[in-house]
Amino acid sequence: MSVTPFPVIDGLADAELQAAVLDGECYRLAGAYLPIAVAPSTAARASAALGGRSTRLVAAFGTAAWVWRAAPGPPDAPEFLVDIGARWRPRAGERIRVTESVLRAGDVVRFGVVGVTSPLRTAVDLARFRACFTEAEHDTVRTLARVGGFGLRDALGAMERGRNLHGKREAARRLAAALSRS
Repeated sequence: MSVTPFPVIDGLADAELQAAVLDGECYRLAGAYLPIAVAPSTAARASAALGGRSTRLVAAFGTAAWVWRAAPGPPDAPEFLVDIGARWRPRAGERIRVTESVLRAGDVVRFGVVGVTSPLRTAVDLARFRACFTEAEHDTVRTLARVGGFGLRDALGAMERGRNLHGKREAARRLAAALSRS
């Protein structure tokens, strides 16, 4: 059993991984396997979300919300950002969602080699890009604000730093609705 530096178990056949789970040696978290001695911390969740993929990927949107414990579970297809200059391409047949974006200082929190969008960036991205913004998304944004220690003014300021952001007005309205109830 080989363990990557960010403790996801890698390099075993599915049958061996399932046997290791049954033997109590590891557990499954978001499609990855972690040693039983590793608690499902934020760093472990980040590692599981990346799941052995390229470290150029940054967990984002619903995946990042799950890592920060602001969402009950990871999305069916993991969601990532990749820096616009990273020159990255998914493996054939891989079921993930990747969005190219400009990543500024403070947008990414690192857990070793694994990157996750900050709670602030995650909240802003969810407000900007979700087609439907339900009460569940409001709860997620409020939890991200508590975890990240930011308020509406910080979120609006983060959007103002980006030029010509798509969906800025609607995102501001959504963030105001979510954060005014906190």
